[in-house]
Amino acid sequence: MPTLRALLAAPLALALFGLGTTPLSSEPHLGPAAAYLPRLVAEGGAPTAALLARGSSPAPYGTYRSTGPNIRAADRFRAGSITKTFVATVVLQLVQEGRLRLSDPVERLLPRLVRGNGNDGRRITLRALLSHTSGLYDYTDAPSAHPLSATAAVRVALAHRPTGAPGHYAYSNTNYAVLGLVVRRVTGRDYATEIRDRVITPLHLTGTSFPGARTALPAPHGRAYTRDPADGTLRDVTALDPRGAGAAGSLISTLGDLNRFFAALLGGRLLAPAQLALMTDTRATRGTYGLGLFPEKLSCGITVWGHNGHIAGSYVRTAATRDGRHVLTYRVDTDTLADADTLEPALLDAEFCTDKRGDASRGGTA
Repeated sequence: MPTLRALLAAPLALALFGLGTTPLSSEPHLGPAAAYLPRLVAEGGAPTAALLARGSSPAPYGTYRSTGPNIRAADRFRAGSITKTFVATVVLQLVQEGRLRLSDPVERLLPRLVRGNGNDGRRITLRALLSHTSGLYDYTDAPSAHPLSATAAVRVALAHRPTGAPGHYAYSNTNYAVLGLVVRRVTGRDYATEIRDRVITPLHLTGTSFPGARTALPAPHGRAYTRDPADGTLRDVTALDPRGAGAAGSLISTLGDLNRFFAALLGGRLLAPAQLALMTDTRATRGTYGLGLFPEKLSCGITVWGHNGHIAGSYVRTAATRDGRHVLTYRVDTDTLADADTLEPALLDAEFCTDKRGDASRGGTA
């Protein structure tokens, strides 16, 4: 799975204890994961944290919990690399429609785009892009680069040799920058428009959008902070240029919208069974990553599916059972969460492994 490193690096994006309780429905499930929110603040160093858990109720929201000041259930925030799941969904819909094949090489769709320095679009397929097995260098790892378009991001990547042998898993934002260009080539419209018409509008995700070149978050929203590595002080990065994130991570959303999206996706409302099976097939990465989704096996043996998003000022994680009936999204208003590799698995264990209603066990395992 992607680690809690900056999946969209902070330098690029920048250039670019009381426990609140506010149930949003009559659903009785409170979720023991809420007990971990104060730890995200006290141990993780986040100014504020919030989560929304959705069980078997058909209501669009579940139970909201927060800790820290000025963080609300309806807040818009930058969702970072969760954008990739939306992009992968559209690509697989185009596969379903016969307009793309996962075996299509990049060269056939985008001639001469990926050439040079050992990179060859003739040998990189759409499946490799979706599963991060293309070997393309991650453009956000170039500290001095600030590309403001997908083609510029690809040029940054091509200045580097491939990061591994063909078929080797190596998470790279460049893969999804290329996929955004593929969507435009096939449909004649940009990836944001396709996602809006195919996903956001049909699911009524009223808090979800793509900012284009807009640096401000839509209302309502809180603040977003990054920690200065020099002196540890928090710096406000609420406003930033999102163009460098693009199809790899520019999405803006809400807790409720992300829960609704993953519930619909895993519940079979966006993809046919064959394409959903492809999305959750992790054999190419030896169990690490599917096609825009990754699994995480919890201590109780349950496997949850989802994605995380890490961009300047924000970290968010969505996890769901395989059938989409039990979903949790949590977020903090900083990209510098300490001890996250311990706190996050504990939070997910608490939510999914102690579910008394059996939704988790019905969700299946990998």
